[in-house]
Amino acid sequence: MITSFDQLDLTKQYTYADYLKWQFNERLELIKGYIYKMSPAPSSRHQTAVMNISGMIWTQLKNSPCRVFPAPFDVRLPLKDRNSNQDITTVLQPDICVVCDLSKVDDRGCLGAPDLVIEILSPGKSLREMNQKFNVYEESGVREYWVVYPDHGHVNIFLLDRSGKFVGQHPKNNGELLYSSVFPDLVINLSEVFTD
Repeated sequence: MITSFDQLDLTKQYTYADYLKWQFNERLELIKGYIYKMSPAPSSRHQTAVMNISGMIWTQLKNSPCRVFPAPFDVRLPLKDRNSNQDITTVLQPDICVVCDLSKVDDRGCLGAPDLVIEILSPGKSLREMNQKFNVYEESGVREYWVVYPDHGHVNIFLLDRSGKFVGQHPKNNGELLYSSVFPDLVINLSEVFTD
C-alpha cells in the first residue's frame, strides 16, 4: 500500500487503477502515466481568478444542461475505446472545466473530455507540464481550452478544429470581453477576473 508520495517511483508509468490505491494528502496528476506533483497551495491571485471565472460561468450556464467544476475534480482521459481504470494513464485536475454530456460525470469526476478546460498558471507549473497538458487536451477532444495568466492579465484561447488540432485565437487582455466559441452565450469580463 502506498501511503506516502515518497514511495512512488517518478520514472515509472502508472494508471488510474494505481492512482485509486494511493493514500496520501499530496495532490498530483498523471499525464500519460507519469506523475506531476501539484503545487501545495495556489496563490491568492490564482484562487481569485478561479473563483471569478467559475462564478461567471456558473451564472451564465446555470439554466443549460452544462455544469462547471472547479478543482479539485478528476478528469480521466482514457485511450480511445478503453475506459477501464487499468487503461487510463491520464488523470488531470484542471482549475475549471465545463461538461455538457453529463453521462461523463460520476462520483469520481469526469470520464472523457470536458467541453471547456481552463488552466490558470501558477509559478509551480512547468512549461513541460503545460505542453503535455496542451497535447493531451487536444488528443482527447477538448473543444475549447483557455490558459489564464493572472500575473500578466491575459488569456490564450485554443479551439479544436475539424482535424482535431488546437488553433490559437487572438489573446484576450485585462479589460476586454472574452467570448466563448463553444458556448455562444458565455461572455467573461476580464476586468472582473484580474482583480487585486
